[in-house]
Amino acid sequence: MIKSLLEHEAYLIAGIFGFVLGVLVVTFYTPNYFKNKTEIDFQVKKGQTLNSVIDTLYSLGAIPSKTNMKIAAWITGASGKLKAGKYKIKSGISYVKLCDILSEGMPLPQKLVTIQEGIWQEKLADLLAYKVGINAKKFMKLSRDKKFIKSLGLNVNNLEGYLLPDTYYFYEGSTEKEIISRLVNEMQKLFSNPDIQKRMKELKMNENQILTLASIIDGESNKVEEFKRISGVYYNRLKRGMRLQADPTIQYIIRHRRRKVNKIYYKDLEIDSPYNTYKYRGLPPSPINNPGKDAIMAALYPEQHKYLYFVADGKGGHVFSKTSRQHLKNVMHYRAWRKSNR
Repeated sequence: MIKSLLEHEAYLIAGIFGFVLGVLVVTFYTPNYFKNKTEIDFQVKKGQTLNSVIDTLYSLGAIPSKTNMKIAAWITGASGKLKAGKYKIKSGISYVKLCDILSEGMPLPQKLVTIQEGIWQEKLADLLAYKVGINAKKFMKLSRDKKFIKSLGLNVNNLEGYLLPDTYYFYEGSTEKEIISRLVNEMQKLFSNPDIQKRMKELKMNENQILTLASIIDGESNKVEEFKRISGVYYNRLKRGMRLQADPTIQYIIRHRRRKVNKIYYKDLEIDSPYNTYKYRGLPPSPINNPGKDAIMAALYPEQHKYLYFVADGKGGHVFSKTSRQHLKNVMHYRAWRKSNR
C-alpha cells in the first residue's frame, strides 16, 4: 500500500515536472513570428539596461511579452551580459535564442569610412553608397527635404555644410536617415560648445555664416596650416567691403558641368548667381561643401594680419600679399611656373 502511494506520488511529481518543462519549452523555445515583417533592425546602446532593451524590443514587435523575455534573460543569465551593437533580428526567433544573441554578441559588422573635409554633397553620397551601400539618390533627396531637415532641428534649405566630415564606423545596412542624422548630430555637438557659441557672438556671425566661410576656406587649400591665414584674408576683405573673389564658389556653381572641376574660365566669373563672389559682395547664402573641424575653427579664429590677396605658389601652398601690385606680381610668377610645367 505504502509502495503504491510512493509510486503514485513519484508519477505525479514526474508529471508536474514534465508539464512545467513542457510549458517552459513552449514558452521560451517556441519561435515568435513578427507581424508583417521578416526581420527587425535593433540597436543595443552602450550601458543600456535590460529593462530598456526589453521595452524597445516589445515596442518594435520583436517579442510578444516583456515578462517572458525577463524570465528568459534570468534563465540564460543574459541580464548582465548585453553586448552593445546593431542587430538584425529574424522573424521566428525564440526568447532564449534572442537572449543568446544579445549576450554572446552577434551584431552586424561595421564599416570604417573616412569622409574628406570639404567634400561636396554629391561626392559624399557616392562615397557612402560605395562604402556602406546606401542609395545615393535618396541621400541627396533627403538632403533637400525641408520636413526632414526641420526634424533634425535645422532651419535651412539644404544640409550641405551641416554634415561633419570625420572618420566614422557605420553599421552595414544603415539607412540614409540614420547616417545623415548622425553626421548632423556630430556637427551640432561642435556648435553647442559654449566657447564656440560665445565666439560667434563676438564675431556677430551665426552658424550658417561660419560654415559658409569655413567651406570656402576648405575649398581653397589642402594645407591645414594655411587655413587661419586664408580666413584672415577673407575677414579683411569683408571688413573693407571687398568682394571675396573666391574660386571655390565658382567651382561650386559649375560643378555639374562635364569638364575639369578646377578649370575656371573668365566667362564663368560673370555667371549671375548669389554664390558668385566675383560678382557679389559678402558671403554666399549657404555652405558650398561640408567643411571639417580645422576649417571651422579657422573661420572662428582667423589669423590677425593685413593680407588681402593670395595665389597658389605651385607647391601646394599659397603666397600672400597686402597690395594689389604685389598680388599681380605673384600671379605672374604663378602663371609662368604653370606654363613651364605643362
